[in-house]
Amino acid sequence: MCLAIPMQLVERRELAGVAELDGVRRDVGLALCPEARLGDFVLVHAGYAIAVIDAEEARKTLELLASIETEDPR
Repeated sequence: MCLAIPMQLVERRELAGVAELDGVRRDVGLALCPEARLGDFVLVHAGYAIAVIDAEEARKTLELLASIETEDPR
């Protein structure tokens, strides 16, 4: 199973950048999303931004992930 996490692009250098989520920053490759601009939300998987998504979709996805995290596994 693969999982991509929505993160906001906060720095950009050619086809590389830095994305942030909850204060955690990660270097990301932008070769698959050359259209991504500062402030955009991108789906990050294995160190690469694989898609640009809108802020509302990012919010919904992060809420869903948070709800899974708090579920009782029993």
